[in-house]
Amino acid sequence: MNILHLTLKKRWFDMIADGHKTEEYREMKPYWQKRLRMGRWYDAVSFRNGYSKDARKMLIECKGVFIGHGVQAWGAPKEEVYIIQLGAQIE
Repeated sequence: MNILHLTLKKRWFDMIADGHKTEEYREMKPYWQKRLRMGRWYDAVSFRNGYSKDARKMLIECKGVFIGHGVQAWGAPKEEVYIIQLGAQIE
């Protein structure tokens, strides 16, 4: 399984865990372009709430990555971003 690993702040982690937030956003920067757009496909996204060794984790199905305008209430800026479309919680 090809997994994308991302770290989130508590607010966004909780919204995804509750099923309210169905997308995660990343800026249109060379770092994310290399990780998300170069012909790569991810089966799932592993989210971690912070950097502590006992941080909460969850594994969510990844339905795809595309470019567009996200929902600002979910943390997206006004400009275009990479949108990681999330599916069902696996773990």
